[in-house]
Amino acid sequence: MKKALGTFAFYLLVAMIVFVSVFPFYYAIISSLKPSSQLFNVDYFPEFWHWGNYVSVFREQRFAANILNSLLVSLSVVVVSLLLSVTASYALGRIRFRGRNTILVTILAVSMFPQVVVLSGMFELIRLLGLYNNMLGLTLSYLIFTLPFTVWVLTTFIRGLPKELEEAAIMDGAGPWTIITRVLMPLMWPVLVTTGLLAFVAAWNEFLFALTFTLTNEQRTVPVAIALITGGSAHELPWGNIMAASVIVTIPIVLLVLFFQRRIVSGLTAGAVKG
Repeated sequence: MKKALGTFAFYLLVAMIVFVSVFPFYYAIISSLKPSSQLFNVDYFPEFWHWGNYVSVFREQRFAANILNSLLVSLSVVVVSLLLSVTASYALGRIRFRGRNTILVTILAVSMFPQVVVLSGMFELIRLLGLYNNMLGLTLSYLIFTLPFTVWVLTTFIRGLPKELEEAAIMDGAGPWTIITRVLMPLMWPVLVTTGLLAFVAAWNEFLFALTFTLTNEQRTVPVAIALITGGSAHELPWGNIMAASVIVTIPIVLLVLFFQRRIVSGLTAGAVKG
């Protein structure tokens, strides 16, 4: 009897967590399929699917260009973050030098600062480099919160790899770059996929820097584009368009997570591997 009650309580808890997590996205989907006249009617399954909101999102603004901007910025952030973090994590995880632990603690401390704290300083840096209203400026600014995470995770993973692999490669005459690319990286794919996907999601959803460092709609990413879908007043906001745009930009992230879910689990548990 106690076992049955415990099982029932467990599944009830799981059902509640799933409901709380999924319901907002489900309600956004059904709201995006309603015409404006029925948008505020309580209806958990629309009788008629109205696709006009999705058409309006692309017809009334350059939303396709905003999606492309987000894609380019997010991919560039992932590539630069992984390239820099792989080399940095090898140095921090394998090479002994003075101040190594201080650098790791500093990297961890940087990741704890909220974005608004560094916003003014980053704005001055972007202006100084002439990257204001430029997607390269967004890529540079996003590294401030993706690099600390990727470096820390990859450093922890590399420290758990057997040192005999490198010793054998050094005996064969391999240099540091060969060791990284030919020996370590084939073992790092799960954690690279995990950190890369998390960096992609963070860059895709980032709003504050994108709002501050871009001025024209041609350079804006999708979070800012959605926020700027406005009407004359709060009661005139095109909520159907906003919901449709939110669903459009969320679906790629969901598909990526579902496609790489096994890699993500492997990457999150990879730090437990010991040589």
